[in-house]
Amino acid sequence: MERLDPMLRTIELVLFPVVAVLMVACLYCIFCVVPNEVTMGAVQRIFYFHVPSAWVAFLGFFVVFVASTLYLTTRQLVWDTLAHAAAELGVLFCAIVLLSGPIWARPAWGTWWTWEARLTTTLVLELVFVAYLVLRSQAESRDQAARLAAVVGIVGFLDVPLIYFSVKLWRGHHPIVFKSGGGEGLEPAMLKTFMLCMFTFTLFFSLLLALRFRLGLLQEDLAEIKDREMSPGA
Repeated sequence: MERLDPMLRTIELVLFPVVAVLMVACLYCIFCVVPNEVTMGAVQRIFYFHVPSAWVAFLGFFVVFVASTLYLTTRQLVWDTLAHAAAELGVLFCAIVLLSGPIWARPAWGTWWTWEARLTTTLVLELVFVAYLVLRSQAESRDQAARLAAVVGIVGFLDVPLIYFSVKLWRGHHPIVFKSGGGEGLEPAMLKTFMLCMFTFTLFFSLLLALRFRLGLLQEDLAEIKDREMSPGA
């Protein structure tokens, strides 16, 4: 774990200024460059936050899936620590999706919420990983928390492809946002801004993951020190 600390610190030092500059660029492009969408107008600008948040939430849960699988295979707690960090970020960004969605849906659908397939499966995903975090806090031991959480993390991730294909499997109500000025597809300014936001949110997620992962490793080291001090032979 000590060997990971310098690498994580380097990642943080590199990503922090890059993400800060890119976030400012994203805000400028969203509010000063891209035109209003022809159907929804200015409210469509939330698209540039909503979709990237969904992407990094799914990315976080994918990290949980991979790290949980590696933990069950190797029984190395470092993988569980990574899964825990990614799960917290996944829950955070998924909550942003569920909060920003109704703001977008109100003018588009005329209602704050509808129980259509994509929204429902996304809500289920959020609840599963909230349960994942609660389960960790209620487990009797560190190893038990890691084992049970790994199983929930792997099973819970199966909802992600279901969310992705839900629009194709069932009829949904998600508005079409890839149309402006009567044409098909995003205008060049919209597409470039969207790709910039996707890239920026991915780096932002990576920065937060490095920070939370390093904090988790420090917590593990502190727990080991306390255990040694409390052991009879200490």
